[in-house]
Amino acid sequence: MNWEQLLSLKRQGDKGKRLRIEQDDTRLGFEVDYDRIIFSAAFRSLQDKTQVIPMSKTDFVHTRLTHSLEVSVVGRSLGRLVGKKIIEKYPHLQSIHGYQANDFGAIVAAAALSHDIGNPPFGHSGEKAIGEYFSIGNGQKYKDQLSDKEWQDLIDFEGNANGFSVLTSSRPGIEGSIRLTYAVLGAFMKYPKESLPKKPTQNIADKKYGFFQSDKEFFKEVATELGMIPNKSGNDIGYERHPLAYLVEAADDICYTIIDFEDGINLGLVSEDFALEYLIKLVKDTIDTSKYKTLATKEDRISYLRALAIGNLIQDAVRIFIENEELIVQGKFPYALTDKSKYKAQIDDIIKISVKNIYQSREVIEKELSGYQIINNLLDKFITAYNNNHSGKATNYDKLILKILPEKYFLEKENLYDRLLLMCHFVSMLTDGNALLYSKIINSNNY
Repeated sequence: MNWEQLLSLKRQGDKGKRLRIEQDDTRLGFEVDYDRIIFSAAFRSLQDKTQVIPMSKTDFVHTRLTHSLEVSVVGRSLGRLVGKKIIEKYPHLQSIHGYQANDFGAIVAAAALSHDIGNPPFGHSGEKAIGEYFSIGNGQKYKDQLSDKEWQDLIDFEGNANGFSVLTSSRPGIEGSIRLTYAVLGAFMKYPKESLPKKPTQNIADKKYGFFQSDKEFFKEVATELGMIPNKSGNDIGYERHPLAYLVEAADDICYTIIDFEDGINLGLVSEDFALEYLIKLVKDTIDTSKYKTLATKEDRISYLRALAIGNLIQDAVRIFIENEELIVQGKFPYALTDKSKYKAQIDDIIKISVKNIYQSREVIEKELSGYQIINNLLDKFITAYNNNHSGKATNYDKLILKILPEKYFLEKENLYDRLLLMCHFVSMLTDGNALLYSKIINSNNY
């Protein structure tokens, strides 16, 4: 892979090449991407989607929206710091092509901003609920009518693949959704492969999948334009990662490790003394002890340590990336950056505590259980109504169900897989609150 190709400003539908040197620096294409994501309906819906605590009533717990904004800020810093080193190493990128260090920051920031845009309501349990509707629920009856890869898309429903679809899928009158640059789409692709074969290697890029079968051709177009390296054979599609995808992943890893932990502390799920013991290990080389002792409240003490911890992890991730840049560009670095961090033991300890005290807390489990039931119910009602309507067998109840379906989902889909995926997409794009509201309407005796 080469950096000029990887930094492509091309957008879906472009006939010619967009040159960096011809860009207006007051309205750079990669920054336009950020703006388009911010103003999209899918991004706004993240304000009422679970990050850690589903439907939390407290004002300091993160939602997917605040998490995404924070990941974007960390990603921008990572991108700029790496970009500065890359420009120094390959000065022709600036002198001939016009790229700047901040371009890298803008690409990573936009990709990081959208990294959770395809996640269903109720956190990761939402993905599992959709998958299990098909693997062990009423959706099992569709298996024999789908290809193996189409079926795998559904039983392993993946927020990353759904996000790629949100960002790129055309609908009547709107080609390519919000038409992001291919560089940002490449950085967004943490798992540039299809759903089968499942986890064929230990390569971090093969951990999950990154596109549905319905989006395969455009995914291949983006990967080819960027010069990403194919790593699958036969009829299977997969690539080595775009280098900047490592930074998007690192930004997410840093934020959920530290900030989810902070949420747990503020909720009282992790004691302050216990938390300090773990955070101090991350900041012992940079902490200003005299300043720390002046902080009178738990909130201020934790905030100070959180800021230092994030700063240290950013610097460490940049170091790892630059030390391995040539391997990364050659597609020969099969790890997450945090896997090679000098703080890996501390990161693992914090995640272990978060899993035990936060992610598996009673409050989280109870609300995830409710989310499972809600998603299963919505999928069953809307898929049944949509398929019955397609085959001309819709009952009056089915017709009533479809009347509450948003207008943009009034699409004729001849293919069963496309119909199932469309209804999964509809449910996945609901906020936690809207999913609950739809469920109440459908199950109301007065409906």
